[in-house]
Amino acid sequence: MNIIKKILLVLLLAFVVIQFIRPAKNNGEPEGANHISKSYNVPNGVKAILEKACNDCHSNNTTYPWYANIQPVTWWLNSHIVDGKKHLNFSEFTTYNLRRQYHKMEEVISEVDEKHMPISSYTITHGDAKLSDAEKTILTNWAQTVMDTMKARYPIDSLIKKKS
Repeated sequence: MNIIKKILLVLLLAFVVIQFIRPAKNNGEPEGANHISKSYNVPNGVKAILEKACNDCHSNNTTYPWYANIQPVTWWLNSHIVDGKKHLNFSEFTTYNLRRQYHKMEEVISEVDEKHMPISSYTITHGDAKLSDAEKTILTNWAQTVMDTMKARYPIDSLIKKKS
């Protein structure tokens, strides 16, 4: 057997073996006890936008595409999910302190306005996740409404750090 066939055989064997090494799936309760909707109004239009463009990486419940069952794609997707949830997890939102909740809504507005979210690697494979200008407006207006609700409920110094 020549060297190229041996290399291809080793690569094939490695590909087969890695199919059995999988991270846990992100299949939690879609709107559990700590979901943002438990403390703040999430209108149906906003809920639809979150479901199509945000929740796969920013909640405890991901809808996986067929290719998520193929390694190393599974690891790549999982890293996006873990990173997304680290930054913002709508399923755990009410566990954040008030200042963090408020700041996360500020970030929703800036990330959407600056076209950083949803990320391009996601919208390439999820074309419906691309937000129209109207959807961006709905989402950012909602985030601002959440912030306004927080300002009405809580003292401003519990939401914003005083500048020294």
